[in-house]
Amino acid sequence: MSVIRGLKAALNASGKYRYKAPETAVDFLVIGGGVVGLAIAQRLSARYPSKTAILVDRHAQAGEETSSRNSEVIHAGLYYPDDSLKTRFCLRGRDLLYERCEKYNIPHSRLGKLVVALPHQRSYIENLHAKSFKLKWPPRSIPSSGPVLPTELLSGDQAREYEPDLSKDIVGALWSPTTGIIDSHAYLTSLEKDIVDSEGGQLVYSTRVVRIDPYKRSAQSYHGSELVAAEDGWVVQIVTGRSERNDALFARTIINAAGLSSAVVLNSVLPEAKRIPLYYARGSYGSYHGPGVSHVSHLIYPCPETRGTIHGFHSLGTHLTLDLNGKVKFGPDIEWISPPEDVHTSKVDELPDFWTTHLVPNDTRLPEMYEAVKTYLPGVVPEGFQSDYVGIRPKIAAPEHGFQDFTFREDYPSQDTRNPMISLLNIESPGLTSSLAIAEYVVEDMVGKYKY
Repeated sequence: MSVIRGLKAALNASGKYRYKAPETAVDFLVIGGGVVGLAIAQRLSARYPSKTAILVDRHAQAGEETSSRNSEVIHAGLYYPDDSLKTRFCLRGRDLLYERCEKYNIPHSRLGKLVVALPHQRSYIENLHAKSFKLKWPPRSIPSSGPVLPTELLSGDQAREYEPDLSKDIVGALWSPTTGIIDSHAYLTSLEKDIVDSEGGQLVYSTRVVRIDPYKRSAQSYHGSELVAAEDGWVVQIVTGRSERNDALFARTIINAAGLSSAVVLNSVLPEAKRIPLYYARGSYGSYHGPGVSHVSHLIYPCPETRGTIHGFHSLGTHLTLDLNGKVKFGPDIEWISPPEDVHTSKVDELPDFWTTHLVPNDTRLPEMYEAVKTYLPGVVPEGFQSDYVGIRPKIAAPEHGFQDFTFREDYPSQDTRNPMISLLNIESPGLTSSLAIAEYVVEDMVGKYKY
């Protein structure tokens, strides 16, 4: 097995963009227009209506990276360590997301999920079941009379009453009634509308952040045509569209929610020796049209490959999901990818996007996908599988390092300042489910402590 290499890239590695004095100022700059970035910008604009909250994204529309290349599942909160942020934000985010779906008529469905077990996996679902009743309600939740994560342990025969197509080798299953699916595009659109309709919120697409510098305070407000802020903050250079012109603005606070580029943004303000590597996990999805799934009406997950732990974190297995039109999908699998080793100096700024060359689906993963699926749905046939799409998950540790939680980091332009860059790292699954809870935490707990 080849060694998986991380990428310690930073913005403006070629030095193309020199420092430029800012000419405009914003209170909050959110970098990244995926579900998490949009959720944060939406909450900022609602929480601080008199402040400017600007979201920039390099793509022409929202959610073009991880947010548009996932299973669109609303997770219940089963898999991660009890005291982890992933569990906390998944449980809280699940409820917030269902509330928003109902309030804004966002298409969704609480289909429920079966985690199915072969004989040697029975203890895994038993442990999940026991854990589900020990979990506590997360902060800001309003507890109901029942458990925060209801589950039911089923025998193999009971599982086949739910899903008649399941293999006779399945000896048990865990039923999760709060798992569901969502139209992620409609969800993104609802967040965008809230931001656009707010007093101080603004969306700026097709705009790249190309350089960030710490800014030290000055006693003046302006010096000629140059903006001189009377407080610490950040000078952010942006380029819009295909223009060669770079504009500079002063941002009091930056929220770095750039996903697959989050470490690249952060590394631009860190010494080279302290830069954080990002690792990339490719996940392929397949559609299915054929026999063996005619009765399927719920999500079906095999027990994940946990690599010797009780927590499924590398991958939740090649599972079956349904979309809101009833289309059957399988995936994702997991395939770790490494950046190229030899990159010419003229191409160094393109290195952070090496993963885009891995987005093209191909059929090479289909035989492995078929072998994984037939262990719990024996009636499927190889010719029914077709490559569908590929997603990339941003991770802050190589595969051998085990579980890695959501990570929130604060960096400051100088000492004794309240204007941080807040970087969100390792925001992968269950990021979609957790997005509103992450926004709540960032805005209320991290930004809120500075009492803007």
